[in-house]
Amino acid sequence: MAKLIFCLRQLVLFIGMTITAGLSSLCAYAADHAVVLMYHRFGETDYPTTNIRLEQFDAHLEILASGDFNVMALADIIDRLQDGQSLPDRTVAITIDDAYLSVYTEAWPRLQAYGFPATIFVATQPVDRNRRGYMSWDQLRELQADEYGIGSQTRTHPHMHMITPDQVEKELRISNDRFIAELGIRPDLFAYPYGEYDLTVIEAVKKAGFIAAFGQNSGIMNGYDGYYELPRFAMNEQYGTIDRLKLAINGLPLKVKHVTPADVVLDENPPIYGFTMAPDMDAPKQLRCFNSIFGKLDVTTLGQRAEIRLPGPLIGKRARINCTMPGPDGRWRWYGRQFLLPDNQQ
Repeated sequence: MAKLIFCLRQLVLFIGMTITAGLSSLCAYAADHAVVLMYHRFGETDYPTTNIRLEQFDAHLEILASGDFNVMALADIIDRLQDGQSLPDRTVAITIDDAYLSVYTEAWPRLQAYGFPATIFVATQPVDRNRRGYMSWDQLRELQADEYGIGSQTRTHPHMHMITPDQVEKELRISNDRFIAELGIRPDLFAYPYGEYDLTVIEAVKKAGFIAAFGQNSGIMNGYDGYYELPRFAMNEQYGTIDRLKLAINGLPLKVKHVTPADVVLDENPPIYGFTMAPDMDAPKQLRCFNSIFGKLDVTTLGQRAEIRLPGPLIGKRARINCTMPGPDGRWRWYGRQFLLPDNQQ
């Protein structure tokens, strides 16, 4: 009976797709993961690190509309994953950080033309102060009325791991109050400004009532290790090529737990980094990990446990290690982690 209910759910999800594939074929498309894309600015070429050129974004939308992908609202994806429900394979969510005006003038009309939902993560103070280049509350209400999701990105968009716990609590409380006053809702979803957080920040985000939170580390969202360090693929002028987009949206999760160090703010540099892959992650010995400074890293696996060693200390305020492993049908599993270095370690 449970299997029948599962398959019927999949049939409803796939209405409009090839019915002749049959019920068993539909069940084969069930997935426990989704890809989340992250954008900021649209057509604002003065800011290349956070901007996507309009011709790039148009090409992204055309690929997402090709029929191979299922673009869903982020809140709906989270609800399904947390309820243990399956998703269609190659499900994608579109997220946009910071509520820049170009979201309203450039991205929204393009998304509407394709019927694609998106979630906008908003820091409330720039909107309250009518800062140039940002959306207004009236414009955000228009997007909300069009059923676009609104998530929180604090009040002032600080480096959250660098402020006190009291200041973190204030950032979350005041911004939530502003959302309730202006939009009539308290967001369920949160995005860490700059993708930065520590264990104390995570606990504050949970206490503030958010059900999921997103960083800026690459990877495929799956919830295997919880919902407060979820990955997104950042898209900008340099990293918004068609090849990278296709690699991301065809990706599969590299599901891990028992990550060490548990906190991304490092006490020790280089970190002694490791994690345990889920039992259904096949061929763990094919795991490969990379860092932009050191390139390919030394990886040792024992069963499902992987230990990654760096030849020297990480450099800069932020550093990433991306790990990949081949999956079925020529697709790649992907897990990325961003580490933050205190001033005395940079």
